[in-house]
Parts: sequence; C-alpha cells; structure tokens
Amino acid sequence: MAGSVNKVILVGNLGRDPEVRTLPSGDRVVSFSLATTESWRDKNTGERKDRTEWHNISIFNENLGKIAEQYCRKGSKIYLEGQLATREYTDKDGNQRKATDIVLQRYRGELTLLDSKGGRSESGDYDSQNFGGGGGGSFGRSSPMERSGEERRPGPAAGGGRLSNQLDDDIPF
Repeated sequence: MAGSVNKVILVGNLGRDPEVRTLPSGDRVVSFSLATTESWRDKNTGERKDRTEWHNISIFNENLGKIAEQYCRKGSKIYLEGQLATREYTDKDGNQRKATDIVLQRYRGELTLLDSKGGRSESGDYDSQNFGGGGGGSFGRSSPMERSGEERRPGPAAGGGRLSNQLDDDIPF
C-alpha cells in the first residue's frame, strides 16, 4: 500500500458553545465538544439503551471557525470531516497525559449545519448548510440539487429544446 488515510466523519450534537482562542502566531482556533450517541434495544430485556461518546473538536480553518463561532451553539446538530490528532500535555497534578482530538486543518475539513437556527424547520426536516474547507474556493458550495431555481443552469429541454442555445459561451481556446 502506497499511502495512508487519516479521516474522521462524525454526526453529532455540540456539548458546549464553541470557544475561540488566539494562538501566539495570531491564528485563531475554535474548539468544542461533540457528542455522538449510539442507540440499540437490549435483546434480553427489550429495553432501549444508549451509549454516548464525547469528541474534542479543534478547528484551525479560518472560514469554518467563523461559521462554527457564529452559527453553532450547545445542542446544534452538525456533520463534520476532519483528522485524528494526538497531543501530549501535563495536567494540573504534573502527570503526563495524552488526548486524541478531531482536527479540521487550515485547508481541509468539512462542516455542515444539520439543523436550522431555531432547530427544525416547519416541514419537520433539518435544514442543512454545507461549508467546505478545502482549497479552490469550495467555501459554501452546494450540489446542483441544493441550489435555488435561479442559480440552476437550465437543462437541455429549456430554451425551446435547443441545446445550441446553451453552448453560446465563448470557448477559451
């Protein structure tokens, strides 16, 4: 195998409001905890059981950090993609500790808000807003199906069914 992959995808709820810190370099980092909950029914008792895992999230990506700071609050449901990063530190008692965080690097990562500002929308569905952290201007991108009608490019049946109407753009070569 030529390479390796370090990618984490999580869907969960914020355990606390995002906290913003400024590093000595002047860069900002946004951090919060995220809860993911697994639910199942016990085979013996039929009782519903839950297990919650807590994840420390650190966002070094400036644009995604602004989104998290502005729109995320305790309880917000989000989707995120990041990387595992292990760090060592000394606790208040002088003991060496290790912690594994989910990190959204400066030019990597994804963050999608899964609920609207007030929680659920009137239809009962979650509104979502996707923010990409990759390079190349992916900030705020959405798929063609998520765009409003004015933003969509008309299909071949539009404009009298003539495909040539859509190909009037200048060819760059």
